[in-house]
Amino acid sequence: MSVQRWAEGAQVDVLVPTRNRPAALAATLATLVGQQYRGFDVIVSDQSDGDASYDCGEVRSVVRLLQARGHRVTLQRNLPRRGLAQQRQFLLDHSTAPYVLYLDDDVLLEPEQIGRMLAALREAGCGFVGSAVIGLSFRDDVRPHQQAVEFWDDRVEPERVRPGTPAWQRHLLHNAANLWHVQQRLARGETRLYKVAWVGGCVMFDAAKLRECGGFDFWQELPPEHCGEDVWAQLRVMERHGGCGLMPSGAYHQELPTTVPCREVDAPLVLGRPRAAAEPALGAAA
Repeated sequence: MSVQRWAEGAQVDVLVPTRNRPAALAATLATLVGQQYRGFDVIVSDQSDGDASYDCGEVRSVVRLLQARGHRVTLQRNLPRRGLAQQRQFLLDHSTAPYVLYLDDDVLLEPEQIGRMLAALREAGCGFVGSAVIGLSFRDDVRPHQQAVEFWDDRVEPERVRPGTPAWQRHLLHNAANLWHVQQRLARGETRLYKVAWVGGCVMFDAAKLRECGGFDFWQELPPEHCGEDVWAQLRVMERHGGCGLMPSGAYHQELPTTVPCREVDAPLVLGRPRAAAEPALGAAA
């Protein structure tokens, strides 16, 4: 079965950027083992300061199990570090599947998650579907003032969303466990698509649409220390092809400290502003 599926090619490549998180990476990959949908392969790109995160015994054991279940697992080192945008572009360049799931190395998935995301993306026909990660330590922290939601009742349409616009406030729904509280109102088995500003941690793209919009090719315009690269890529895809969030989410944050503590350069704020034609790119002197 696994040989036949490899010959046909996976429909989804799960792309996992990682750095200095062997235990978290092992937990994230372990949730891929039990996925009900089996037509996916995995590509891990590591930028750890020392040994690769995948070189520990815990990760290697999960990798062997994924391989035994018929999934091709590719482990890459991507050094020197040139920022998360370049890391994500590196992963995209190594992918051949028609759909790509960017999965952060500190996210846990429910068993039906990849299949649900793929079905939703195919049916919607848009550029991406995201499952916002939920922090369950906030499960008892109910914030009604941050729980506004706009559902897509018809076809997902392209939108131009930028910082400072009313649509930007949609991001509040993804704070803490707000999404957890909102999705409890759904009927059992009900799935809804909703409007987003962006989605962090677990986003599936139509790979052709992502590439058509440039992927993460803007990495050379940013210094190595930056954030918001996933946001800017989603905004570009959403403007041309549309994008949405998936409810219920089925993705959970491990709630670890960020590996990007320097967040002064926020990609959508830097790249979304008007810029004089003669102004050099931030990475031009590197």
